[in-house]
Amino acid sequence: MAISYNRLWKLLIDKNLKRTDLKQLSGISSNILAKLGKNEPVAVDSLEKLCVSLNCNIEDIMEFVSEDDE
Repeated sequence: MAISYNRLWKLLIDKNLKRTDLKQLSGISSNILAKLGKNEPVAVDSLEKLCVSLNCNIEDIMEFVSEDDE
């Protein structure tokens, strides 16, 4: 199984936010933002910051996908 943050990027589009806006709003680092962009695992506390700042649940920003779908 692989992680996909495509839901996060779609949510940003829906909320008319850019990645830099997300970084400032949630207080995550550039390193975390880069990992998200590469669909790499990040710490749960970083995901919590994103969910709190976007007022959403974790399933709204990420999902597990099969390796074939990636």
